[in-house]
Amino acid sequence: MSLVVQKFGGSSVADADSVKRVAKRISLYSKAGHQVVVVVSAMGDTTDDLIDLAEQVTPNPPPREMDMLITAGERISMAVLSMALNEVGVTARAYTGSQAGLITDSDHGNAQIRDVTPGRIQEAVEDGAVAIVAGFQGVSHDSKEITTLGRGGSDVTAVALAAALDADVCEIYSDVDGVFTADPRIASAARRVPLISSEEMLEMAANGSKILMARSVEYARRYGVPLHVRSSYSGRVGTIVADDPEREIPLDPDVTLPTADVVRRDAADPSKELPMQDITAPGLEAPIISGVAHDRSEGKITVVEVPDIPGRAAMLFDVVAGTGANIDMIVQNSSTVDDTVAISLTLPEADVPAALKAIEDAHEQIGYSEVRYNDQIGKVSIVGAGMRSHPGVSALLFRSLGEAGINIDMISTSEIRISVVTEQSKLDDAVRVIHTAFGLDAEQTEAVVYGGTGR
Repeated sequence: MSLVVQKFGGSSVADADSVKRVAKRISLYSKAGHQVVVVVSAMGDTTDDLIDLAEQVTPNPPPREMDMLITAGERISMAVLSMALNEVGVTARAYTGSQAGLITDSDHGNAQIRDVTPGRIQEAVEDGAVAIVAGFQGVSHDSKEITTLGRGGSDVTAVALAAALDADVCEIYSDVDGVFTADPRIASAARRVPLISSEEMLEMAANGSKILMARSVEYARRYGVPLHVRSSYSGRVGTIVADDPEREIPLDPDVTLPTADVVRRDAADPSKELPMQDITAPGLEAPIISGVAHDRSEGKITVVEVPDIPGRAAMLFDVVAGTGANIDMIVQNSSTVDDTVAISLTLPEADVPAALKAIEDAHEQIGYSEVRYNDQIGKVSIVGAGMRSHPGVSALLFRSLGEAGINIDMISTSEIRISVVTEQSKLDDAVRVIHTAFGLDAEQTEAVVYGGTGR
């Protein structure tokens, strides 16, 4: 008997029929003898609708009241799913985040988990019940106020509970059949990735892949929780995110995990797939790219003619850091004849207003001449552990973009990732061009988007 934590996204529980379908899937696990804990998001676009409602009432809703409002969506989901399970003969109990023991700090709208004390959840599963938990929410450790974990926070709820309960696996259900080499909504030739390391998945999530929230992947990596990314609309096996490929993962009674689903590519002919056992000879291993991620939610701030003297760049970034903005990429040009530099940085659009105001307020101290802002940018990234030991990856990336007439504005790299910023209008084309250039296109359509609005 295994302990399985399952998380279902908003599109998976969008309406009554969807809730019944999810209940049937959960019942398979319960009736097979597994202990099951389920985390649910709000139904469909409920959270967006509640945010829209708040904005119609006031342009500046108090953060505390906003958390009280938007956590209602998950509470609705947990209650109706519990009802659906009881209807099919599976005992289920619904719990809010605070009842489930999710203890957070007091940062409304983006709270961090301080502790997890899942005593009531443990009691429920030991009694043979399925515990249904409202995702995305907790209770602050000091003020005892309701808090939210930020968009996508239900993933974090699920992983945190899986870690605290020492679950055998945390299954993340959405409207696609796992992790794909690119967003299927953009690259229809994207192929499913059967197994991916937590390091690669973290880079994908941090650079725009919406299938998993980056915080949840980092949490899972820290506590050794294997993730299983699947669709609630099909019985396909999905993607395993784990650093120990030999670890046994519990599956549906009627699903088996493929053992020879991973291939690599011939360096001389990237379109040719090589079985794993055939790539032992030197020179045959090609760069291994796990996928292409994209992000259109960032803006670029450029601070012009910053004095090129020690400490001025530090002053600029101290000012931005003071707003809580999360800087992604930084580029500084060479010093000019008048001993000044231009510094460009990218950050989430939501962080831009506060950052711009702080920079403008510090105009005299920093001594720059002008601040420019561009919200029409997009970031595209390639991710793959094989980049550590294979030359030529960056050359192929830049050549493919150049041949497609796509200009590069900024570049950032890590050991297993290369990210570039380009015009937002060219972003979708960039994803498809890179996906094809690295031989990731599937010969037959593998990616199916079963539901969701993409909102």
